[in-house]
Amino acid sequence: MKLSDIADLPLTYSDVGATASTLPAGYHHVQKSAVIGRGRQRFEEAAAAGMRWGMLRGAGVKVRATTALAAVGSEVIVHLGPVQAPCRVVYVVEEPDRGGFAYGTLPGHPESGEELFLVRYDPATEDVFAEVTAFSRHATWWSRLASPFTSLVQRVVTTRYLKAL
Repeated sequence: MKLSDIADLPLTYSDVGATASTLPAGYHHVQKSAVIGRGRQRFEEAAAAGMRWGMLRGAGVKVRATTALAAVGSEVIVHLGPVQAPCRVVYVVEEPDRGGFAYGTLPGHPESGEELFLVRYDPATEDVFAEVTAFSRHATWWSRLASPFTSLVQRVVTTRYLKAL
C-alpha cells in the first residue's frame, strides 16, 4: 500500500472528532494517561516530538506519512508487524497547555474509529502527561475473528505510546 493510494479514501466512521469530547456509543473506548515528566520545557519538548509522530515511532510502530509534522489532512500508514493501517489526521490540538493530534481510520484499516495522541501540561502541579483516547470497532473479518488477540495488542501498544515520549 502506498500513501498515494489512500489520498482520496473516505474515513470509515461518522463520529469524526469525537475523541475531543464524549466518546460515541457502539465502540470500544480507550482513555489512558501517564505522567512523563515535569515542567514547561518538558511539555514543549514532548508536544513537539508528539507532532512528529513520536508516540507512534517511540512505541516501535513504523510510520509512513505525507507530512513530517501531523497536520489536518495528513495521511499516514501505520505498520504493526505485517498489518498496514491507513489513517488521516482529522484534527490538531495546539493550545498553551495541550498539544497533539487525532487520526481516523481509512478503508484497509483492521479497525474503524479514531485515536487521539495528546501531551498535556498541568500548571498547578507542573506535571506533563501523555494521553491516548480512542474509540474503535472491528472493521475486518479477521480482526473480529482474532478479537482477543487484537484487544491485547491494542492494550500493549497503548501502554507503549504512553512511554514513548
